[in-house]
Amino acid sequence: MTILLLLLACIVLIIVTTSIWKWHPFLALLLACAVYGVGTGMDPLELVTTINDGFGTTVGKVGLLIIAGLIIGTFLEKTGGAMVLANSLLRLIGTKRIHTALAFIGYLVSIPVFADSGFIILSSLNKALTRKAGLSLGGTAVALSLGLMASHTMVPPTPGPIAAAAILGADLGRVILVGVLTSIPALIVCIFFTRFMGKRIHIEAQVSTAADTPETEVLPPPPVFKAFLPILLPIVLIVLASIAEYPTHPFGQGTAYQLFTVLGNPVIALFGGVLTALLLPHKLDRKMLGTSGWVGEALRGATLIILITGAGGAFGEVLKTSALGEVLEGWITTVNPGLWLPFVLAAVIKSAQGSSTVAILTTASIVLPLLESMGYDSSASRALVVIAIGAGSAVV
Repeated sequence: MTILLLLLACIVLIIVTTSIWKWHPFLALLLACAVYGVGTGMDPLELVTTINDGFGTTVGKVGLLIIAGLIIGTFLEKTGGAMVLANSLLRLIGTKRIHTALAFIGYLVSIPVFADSGFIILSSLNKALTRKAGLSLGGTAVALSLGLMASHTMVPPTPGPIAAAAILGADLGRVILVGVLTSIPALIVCIFFTRFMGKRIHIEAQVSTAADTPETEVLPPPPVFKAFLPILLPIVLIVLASIAEYPTHPFGQGTAYQLFTVLGNPVIALFGGVLTALLLPHKLDRKMLGTSGWVGEALRGATLIILITGAGGAFGEVLKTSALGEVLEGWITTVNPGLWLPFVLAAVIKSAQGSSTVAILTTASIVLPLLESMGYDSSASRALVVIAIGAGSAVV
C-alpha cells in the first residue's frame, strides 16, 4: 500500500509542479524520482546511480532519433515543404471535402513536425479554405487539430511514441504499423464529428490581408516528390526492417535481409531522411547548417525533448528497481485491465497537466515494470502498449 500511495503521490507531484507551479517537466520528473526512491527506502547512492543509468540508457536509445526527426521537421517548415504536402493532399482529396482534407493534411504534417508548430504553419491555409467554402472554423480547425494530434501521439518518428518505444523496448517498425492502423480509423471518426459539430457552432474565419503580413523574401518551394521523401523514406525503411525480422523471414536471410535490417535501423533510416531533407532548400546555404541556422534551431528544440525523455527514463528505472511490479501483479492478474490501464493512466495525466509528451513518458515509465504481469511482454504486444499510451495522451 505504501508503494501504491507513493506512486500516486508522484503522479500528483508531476501534475502540480508542471501545471500549477509551472516547473519544467525535466525538474518535475527528477523530483518524482527522488521522492519515490527515498520513500521506498533506496540507498541515496543507489538512487543516484539508478537515475543516472535510466537517464543515460534512454537518451542513448532515442537522442539521435529525436534530433534527426526535428531536423527533418525544421527543414520542411522553413522551406515551405509542409505547405507543399498540404496542397498536394488538398488536390488529391478535393476542396469540397474540406474537413477530410484538413484532417489528413494535419496527420501527414505532424509526423515530422510538432503538432503545435504544424497548426501554426497550416493556420492560414485552414482559414482561407474555410472562408472560401463558407464553413465554420469551429469544425475545420478541430479537424486540423485532431489530424495533427492523431499522428503526434501514435506515429513515429514524432518524439513521444519514439521515446515510449525505447522505454518499453518495443520494435519501432511494429509501433509505426500499429500506430497507423489505430490512428487512421480514429481520425475518420473525428472527421464525422467535426462535420457534425461545425454545422452547430459557427465561428467566422478571419483571413489576414496582405497589408497585415510583413514582407519577407519568398523562395520557390520544393517539388512534391522532394517534400514527401524525408517523411516516407525513413518510415518505409523502418517498416521493411521490421517485416524482415518476422519469424517467417519473408525476404529470406541473405543479402536482401541484411540490406533491409541495416538500412532500416532507426538511426540510419532517420538520418537518411535528414540527407533528403537537405535537398529541400532552393539553394542549400552553409549558414542553414550552423548553430544559428536551421540545424541549430532544431538542436535547441531537441535538447528540451531529450532532457524530458531522459528524465522519464530515469523515473522508469527507479520504478523498475522497486517492488511495484510485484505489488500490482496480483491485482492485475485478478482484474485483468489489459490495455485500458496504460490508456486511462495516460489520459488522466494528459488531461490534468496538458502535455502529451509528458503523459506518454510518465505512463511508459509506470507501465514498464508491469508488462510481464499484464501479459504484454512480447515485441508485438509492447507495440500495442505504446499505442494505447499514445491514444490516451490525446484525451482532453
